[in-house]
Amino acid sequence: MSSVLDVVLLTEVFVTLFVIMDPPGTIPVFLALTSGRSPQAVRRAAWQAPSVALLVITVFAVFGQQILEYMHITLPALQCSGGLLLLLVALELLMGGEDSALTGNKEQNVALVPLGTPLLAGPGAIVATMLFVKEIDSVPSFAAVALGIIGVHLCIYAAMRFSVPIMRVLRPSGVLLVTRISGLLLAAIAVQMVADAVRAFVRA
Repeated sequence: MSSVLDVVLLTEVFVTLFVIMDPPGTIPVFLALTSGRSPQAVRRAAWQAPSVALLVITVFAVFGQQILEYMHITLPALQCSGGLLLLLVALELLMGGEDSALTGNKEQNVALVPLGTPLLAGPGAIVATMLFVKEIDSVPSFAAVALGIIGVHLCIYAAMRFSVPIMRVLRPSGVLLVTRISGLLLAAIAVQMVADAVRAFVRA
């Protein structure tokens, strides 16, 4: 089996991306951003968000270094911009109420932004994937990295897909509570991303 698949690398890729992307932790944010939408729209968002994240991560895995060098963008700059975008989303969740531009606008596809990116395919996941790609030197290692990335995104899909029955149990008042809590947590994540980026700028 080891001649076909690098199990150690597969485990490392899966665990690292699972911790960074945190599929269970996306459930409150997913519930908050899709509240008030039809079950069909929620189910569609459940597969669109991980699909977008997988596409973004794949593009950066293949062309990431070239893209950043061509556009003269540093990783801390990418991280800071992602943090600022998440902070705006968090403020909408905390202050917007029922008329929030994100939770109230049924036409906006939240599966693309902010769920697909930068929440799922954020700077942390992108950088980790780019580092793992550098370790590919054979077919088994390529299979390990690919399967690890796909496996994490399948977990994300499962977490979001099964959040639909959770939404039915919570009802509107429960979803509103989850919205406020997830907004607070998302704000903390955003501030941490910006702080890490500032520290990286200072060290540079």
